[in-house]
Amino acid sequence: MDIKFIKRDVLKEKPQTIKLGVGKYFTDYMFLMDFDSQNGWNNARIVPYEDFSISPASAVLHYAQETFEGLKAYRTPEGEIQLFRPAMNARRFINSNKRMCLPIVPEDVFLEAVRKLVYLEKDWIPFIPNTTLYIRPFVFATDNTLGVHVSKTYRFCIILSPSGNYFPTGMKPISIYVEEELVRAVIGGTGFAKCGGNYAASLLGQSKAATQGYDQVLWLDGVEHKYIEEVGAMNIMFVINDEVVTPMLNGSILPGITRDSCITLLKNKNIKVSERRISIEEIMSAGRDGTLKEMFGTGTAAVILPVGKISYKGEEITINNQQIGPVAQDLFDELTGIQFGRKSDDNNWIISLNSNDKL
Repeated sequence: MDIKFIKRDVLKEKPQTIKLGVGKYFTDYMFLMDFDSQNGWNNARIVPYEDFSISPASAVLHYAQETFEGLKAYRTPEGEIQLFRPAMNARRFINSNKRMCLPIVPEDVFLEAVRKLVYLEKDWIPFIPNTTLYIRPFVFATDNTLGVHVSKTYRFCIILSPSGNYFPTGMKPISIYVEEELVRAVIGGTGFAKCGGNYAASLLGQSKAATQGYDQVLWLDGVEHKYIEEVGAMNIMFVINDEVVTPMLNGSILPGITRDSCITLLKNKNIKVSERRISIEEIMSAGRDGTLKEMFGTGTAAVILPVGKISYKGEEITINNQQIGPVAQDLFDELTGIQFGRKSDDNNWIISLNSNDKL
């Protein structure tokens, strides 16, 4: 792929703080590529990070035809730059785009664009322990029309942000409120796609949870309001007795890359893992009788996040004395160890950047 490079006159000052947050700072450059029905994807370029100028009639503003991804670049103790399973992000991006009637970005194009941009901006990857460079690829419709139909033009963009913990409390166990009335997604809908509409649909439930003093909302299925699906920003796992259970992928929850990685690591350790339907009543019952040993979320942003309390229909259950459990801690240590180059990558998940990624 031929990528044009437009150099910035003056580079930004890089943040010198441990309180990076997520998405507060952005690097000097971004990747752009356009699509039209005659030329397909074209005009690949890396340009200075700046605001877009789009028409008020732009299709994405009215009909939400867009998708996005999220992954990270890591700095090893030796200073090398690593990506974690980026091909899975590329393939999920393809599936999301198909569902939202967006032109797919081929896997090799996605990976080359990410690699070239990250290598160019490698000095933005923090040296502070457990901080990363967050990578946000996204596609959106750009037709200027108010007609409800599939757009004919699109833009693919990648922006980068040096980031710290997604949750300010780090690995401190959070509290979960189970939403009983609202639904996030249904089978046949867009639940498995990484699109903004799913997150917009979750905000009211998240706000309800916050007003009642809880950190996150846990969603149930959209038909029976009975089976567990996912947390607002994470997939969810439970340790019941000596078994790890997690909702199966059924089309209404996001196929998380951290989720998949955890399942692989657990199986490698000969720990029993089940992907199945899990009712909220099963979890509450296990909480009452003490067989619910741990509950934790999994996701790119937080990696592993323990849950210390869960509330459903006015009943609140404390999990593992609101302490981090051994399974969650071990998964966190394993994953971050691999991602930051402190542990061996026995599953060949890591892609290292090198001088071949130079523009």
